[in-house]
Amino acid sequence: MATPRDIRRLAFQILYQLDARGGGSGEGEAILAGFADDEDESTKYTEGERKKALLLASAAYADRAAADAFMTEQAPTWPAHRQAAVDRAILRLAHHEMISGKTHPKIAVNEAVELAKTFSTEKSPSFINGLLDKTLKKVLGDQAEVIDPSLPPPAGPDAAAPTEATQEQAN
Repeated sequence: MATPRDIRRLAFQILYQLDARGGGSGEGEAILAGFADDEDESTKYTEGERKKALLLASAAYADRAAADAFMTEQAPTWPAHRQAAVDRAILRLAHHEMISGKTHPKIAVNEAVELAKTFSTEKSPSFINGLLDKTLKKVLGDQAEVIDPSLPPPAGPDAAAPTEATQEQAN
């Protein structure tokens, strides 16, 4: 059984190849089929795990314009077209995971740095960490705005039951 890290690693590899091949229709499935044909890779993942990795990679590829725009805004001298292809794929995957909310943003940053240590140059982990730290601050800032503890809890039939913390604040 593959771990979330293993699935993320496969998603990164698929995303890298999608970018290299231009990501046309059916490319993801063709890339995944190539992994399934590899004796070493075919036994590492179940069919469901491969599909999960493909969905993650495909979603990150679909969101690449937003990731590239954010990274260019944060590091204008290093737009996506100047980044190493491996670093670009790692950044796009991490950005997607952070923005989608499917992975805790801090975990996404850590996992991206680990991918960079494994697949990229010795300077890449710090470059990726620096850019994703800016993304992390934005994402956590956005979450703080949505869940502002200084605001009273929502009222009405759809409101969640008050937690101990909100009950203590009310007292």
